[in-house]
Amino acid sequence: MHRIINFSIFLLCSTISLLAQNQLIPIDTASALVPIEINSPITFHDLSVQQNGDMLNFNIDNKAPGVATIKINGEEKNLDFINGSSPFTESFSKKGSLVFLSHESDAGKKIQLLHVSAINGTHRIQKIPLWLSMIPPLIAIILALIFKEVVSSLFLGIFSGAFIANGLRFDSFYHFFRSLFSVIDTYIINAVADSGHMSIIVFSLLIGGMVAIISKNGGMAGVVDALKGYAKSVKSTQFITWVLGLLIFFDDYANTLIVGNTMRPVTDKFNISREKLAYLVDSTAAPIAAIAFITTWIGAELSYIDSGMSQLSGTYDMTPYAIFISSLKYSFYPFLTLIFGFLIIYTQRDFGPMKTAEHRARTTGQVSPAAISSEDEPNMEDLSPVKNAPLRWYNAVIPVLTVIFMTIIGLIDTGIDSLYGELSELNIAGLQHSWGSVWTNASALFAEGSGGFFAKLGKLIGAADSYVALLWASLSGVMVAIFLTVSQRIMKLFDSMHWMAEGFKTMMPALIILTLAWALASTTEQLHTAEYLSGALENSLNPIFMPVIIFVLAAFIAFSTGSSWSTMAILYPIAIPTTFAICQANGMSPDDTLPLLLNVIATVLAASVLGDHCSPISDTTILSSLASDCNHIDHVRTQMPYALTVGLASLICVFLSAVMGGSWLMTLILLIISTSVFWLILKKIGS
Repeated sequence: MHRIINFSIFLLCSTISLLAQNQLIPIDTASALVPIEINSPITFHDLSVQQNGDMLNFNIDNKAPGVATIKINGEEKNLDFINGSSPFTESFSKKGSLVFLSHESDAGKKIQLLHVSAINGTHRIQKIPLWLSMIPPLIAIILALIFKEVVSSLFLGIFSGAFIANGLRFDSFYHFFRSLFSVIDTYIINAVADSGHMSIIVFSLLIGGMVAIISKNGGMAGVVDALKGYAKSVKSTQFITWVLGLLIFFDDYANTLIVGNTMRPVTDKFNISREKLAYLVDSTAAPIAAIAFITTWIGAELSYIDSGMSQLSGTYDMTPYAIFISSLKYSFYPFLTLIFGFLIIYTQRDFGPMKTAEHRARTTGQVSPAAISSEDEPNMEDLSPVKNAPLRWYNAVIPVLTVIFMTIIGLIDTGIDSLYGELSELNIAGLQHSWGSVWTNASALFAEGSGGFFAKLGKLIGAADSYVALLWASLSGVMVAIFLTVSQRIMKLFDSMHWMAEGFKTMMPALIILTLAWALASTTEQLHTAEYLSGALENSLNPIFMPVIIFVLAAFIAFSTGSSWSTMAILYPIAIPTTFAICQANGMSPDDTLPLLLNVIATVLAASVLGDHCSPISDTTILSSLASDCNHIDHVRTQMPYALTVGLASLICVFLSAVMGGSWLMTLILLIISTSVFWLILKKIGS
């Protein structure tokens, strides 16, 4: 099958290469790879690149003299246009360079993408149609839909982007394989070489290691055991299950496996259906992990957000962490899912297939949908404690609180350092590099009367280095977990380190997807996919509809792939810059654009969770079925009506928040209205 996929991509690349136009121009051979961008204020209709002796000329149809500004490796340079021509003396290598030309004309903004390389004493100038910039993400999405597998789909998406970026060079197998091998030696290596990306990888590994240790030392089981005593009825048992789902907020996998396996005997005792247990487990795992501040998700979320915001050329002076927190007021689906689950428990009413399942369990005592045990899903290998481990709740709570506390400390400390640098430029008398001094003088950074407590706190968190804070926190959490385990002689140091390494392994699938997603994002940025999309949509799309469009698209991709992470990886680098460009094209200022950007950022995350909940191939959906010992298809069938009900309400809230402007008050009002609607639905059709 993989040979068929590779051969299909091979044929696709051949066709694209034949469709594209080649032009060879004599010139002396060149040396370095030079990415070029031109951003000229001169108004003209046509811009072309031609050979002039041993150099290239940029030609325009405006004969008046003028200056155009270009960027070479991020450095701005001015070109003097005389009689519509400006020489360019930079040389090109055999591998070549992508040349991005952007200019304003009477008809609006025009962009071109060229690949220029030296070959056999000539210049090869290959015009790249901008619609090809959509090929990498489309290949990743389509192949993931067809084969239900994300890693190979992302890899082939990266390869297609590399082939296009290398000039559609199919004239020899050498260039074809150079494009193939550049996936690993250029795109993936550059993705992991980035310090921010590496911080995310290390943080995720350490959190995974901590989760494994506090599971094996009995800490997590101790937390559950301490709460099980409050489960004395059908309603209280379901409520305790829901509360546990909220408390184990830092990892959706740990949430699913621990809560499902631990509460199953208790829910069976009160004749609660396995479908209801699976729903309660699934409806708290991903939603709480998606919106909590300290989770195994947060590193990837911040990275994806940063990959999109970095393309806005520093328009907003906000860290990814500050953006994430600001966007939470638009995360309607996770919040509404948690509310809906609580209402189901409080009213003790169900509808659809779940009502049938609950009626069966209450009246017949058959909690499982399977007639015989062999039809059930096999029991999951749970995260049970080691033999004779004491079930002490504080062995889990203390490391988790350590992570939370150290994250706050890290944000404050790095934020203080950053604000001290800004205040030092103001030459404030008596300023010292200390928390108290910087906090006291931080009001100087605001206009008179606008430097209150919350304004300074927002400035502080916004200036903090969230990556450093998360690294400090995760390392501290692991160290505390190991200390508690070894000091109480629950496990030896060797065994603790072994289970920490096992925890690292649990994060590897997610980190592989994450790394490939970074690499794919670099191809879309290199090929200026966002510019192409914004140019195609800016005259035909009202920006107010962007959150709704992104919501539907994200939910569809997540449903089809079964992965929230891959959905975020594919959409964030495209959705953020495209939304920004469309807003700018419609005359919106950056300040007016920010609420829509935050809405889109939250919507990608929220809708990904919705699609994940409805997908039968979702990892968390499958784990919920296994941990609850529930037939998987029955779990999907009973959960989907609930997820779609909340999803429809969330979609309406997303649109209304975009129309009326976003604020926490508006979010609260929409949540209250949605809760009232849910209540009426349960009263009218639930039983």
